[in-house]
Amino acid sequence: MRRLDLKKWFKDKSPVIREWTETIVIATLLALLIRSFIVQPFKIPTGSMRTTLIEKDRILVNRFIYGLRIPFTTIRILKFNHPKRGEVIVFNYPEDTKRAFIKRVIAKGGDEIEIKEGKIYINTKELEHPSIKNIYYYNRGDFGLIGQKVIVPENSYYVLGDNSRSSKDSRYWGFVKDKYLIGKAFLIYWPLNRIRIIK
Repeated sequence: MRRLDLKKWFKDKSPVIREWTETIVIATLLALLIRSFIVQPFKIPTGSMRTTLIEKDRILVNRFIYGLRIPFTTIRILKFNHPKRGEVIVFNYPEDTKRAFIKRVIAKGGDEIEIKEGKIYINTKELEHPSIKNIYYYNRGDFGLIGQKVIVPENSYYVLGDNSRSSKDSRYWGFVKDKYLIGKAFLIYWPLNRIRIIK
């Protein structure tokens, strides 16, 4: 019975092993770069964005649209755009920045916002944005009381969940600072029957 000469076997296979190792390392680095700077997947844990997003939807988030964020910091470089009213964004929750939240942008720095009889008023005018105007918004929390007008600080955003009845959002904890933005949600990719562009 022939004994396997491991030393010879590894010597013979070393070019193949090296090639596979290089491929795996490069693929891993590319995946990390893409996830950190370009596109990141997220899973929706709650119904706060129903019916736009429902529990267990898996979405893709464009990480570079609001500027590239240096990993493990809140520093942004190469800002391409700012969140626009009506966009669905993912951000670090201001009260626990290790958690990611997803909500819809309602107002930006300098805007005066009021929630009145289920409608949103920005600078005293009723908001007519198509993704917002058909939702009934409830007066809740310290930043969404009846008769209360809230001024959004500069470089910050007032965000609400589409399921206003059960969303912990800016009405309760205030504003999302620009430095906490992760990116814009743009696609539901799973489950298959839910694939669609997020509006």
